Amino acid sequence: MEFKRDIYQKLVQWKKDRTGRVLEVSGARQVGKTYILKKFARENFACVIYINMAELTGERFLKCLEQAEYWEPGMPVDENSLHKAVTLFAPEFQDTEETVILIDEIQESAKVYNLIRTFSRGFSSYVIVTGSYLGRILSKEFFLPAGDLDTLKMETLTFAEFTDIFGERERYESISLDGTSAPEEYQSLRKRYDLYQRIGGYPSVVLLYLSFGDLERCDAELERLMQTFVNESKRYFEDAMEASAFEELFHGIAVTLIKEKQGSGDLVEELSKIVYKEESGRFTKRMVHRAIGWLHASHIIGYAGKSINCDYLNIKENARFYFMDIGLARYFLTRAGAAEGVVKGIVAENFVYLALARRIPREIAGTSPWFGSYEKNNGELDFYVRSLLDFKNYGIEVKSEGGEGITAKALLHAGNLDYLYNLRGKSFGGVTEDGKVRSVPLYLADRIQFDLGK
Repeated sequence: MEFKRDIYQKLVQWKKDRTGRVLEVSGARQVGKTYILKKFARENFACVIYINMAELTGERFLKCLEQAEYWEPGMPVDENSLHKAVTLFAPEFQDTEETVILIDEIQESAKVYNLIRTFSRGFSSYVIVTGSYLGRILSKEFFLPAGDLDTLKMETLTFAEFTDIFGERERYESISLDGTSAPEEYQSLRKRYDLYQRIGGYPSVVLLYLSFGDLERCDAELERLMQTFVNESKRYFEDAMEASAFEELFHGIAVTLIKEKQGSGDLVEELSKIVYKEESGRFTKRMVHRAIGWLHASHIIGYAGKSINCDYLNIKENARFYFMDIGLARYFLTRAGAAEGVVKGIVAENFVYLALARRIPREIAGTSPWFGSYEKNNGELDFYVRSLLDFKNYGIEVKSEGGEGITAKALLHAGNLDYLYNLRGKSFGGVTEDGKVRSVPLYLADRIQFDLGK
């Protein structure tokens, strides 16, 4: 079964824009990057040249590159050696706008990655590079050609894409946020969300559910995906002890989400205490830090910052973790022993975190979503947004079922917030007479607006 992915239209637009830069597509392993890029290439170009640096095609291309670059003293320098290498690899190659060169798993070769600038400045063809472990390119042997790259990130299936599978994308995009649509429409989308928050958006997990309707098989597939990630990640770490940290970290991250609601002062130290028991001496803080960095660079986890008193000028970065797929979040929270109600609440927050992360930096200030604190009552706001559309302050309170947020109301009353969104699992939507407080169904988090002050 083929899933429609929103990134496809972004790829089409990139082709139309013709920036002349190489496109780098990042994303976690098994989110469907290779599939969608091959589909895009086939449907939009006359000639497609595919090279996978982790497979035989990559080995062959390196041999072609070595032959094309061969030089001895006294020989003239060939300024077009890269063109020659591509031609040796694919004799049908013509350097025109009808050709796309797709290089997969590019993190496996610093030599090829370091040619991005040459591809960008010396080729008429379109060039796309991708890989599941692009965090590898932070190593010193990789040259980062920032000015020669366009970037796109691919996620697991979003809830909007998930509704498309069931023929409900139009309903999702048109249903009213303020409760004026028919009740059965909200109920239908709530049913889809209940399933989505249970299995998440990894394509292979979703496909398993559609094929068998078996939640246990979905959990087993999530476990397989993470075990594969752990095994493959070990290739990039020389120290076996550091490589073994990943499996422990998943549990530790889930525990930090369960334990704290104010944001840890030092996440690395907190994880060390929870997972490794520092007195054992097995792991150092540096090891933990490197493992966390790898999980972040591999798009398995994301950070959230903490805004003191909902002040966009008083931010403590990297104060909380979230998982980059809510099925994954539920899986590890459940394994950590959290009760069902606790799991649902944290998964709901994780869902909104991902919705906000998609809107940075176009609509929302910061480099990652923020949660808020309020010193007057020592309370917390689930999320705080400083809008780049109207430069107003928005609070977001998240409840998987219902309930009220005392701190959110206090911040609004004190003037720290201009508007408040209450995202509720069972709400159909509504708005106060002054328009300052809006209740919106939780599953429509991607559709809330941050331009109310215009």
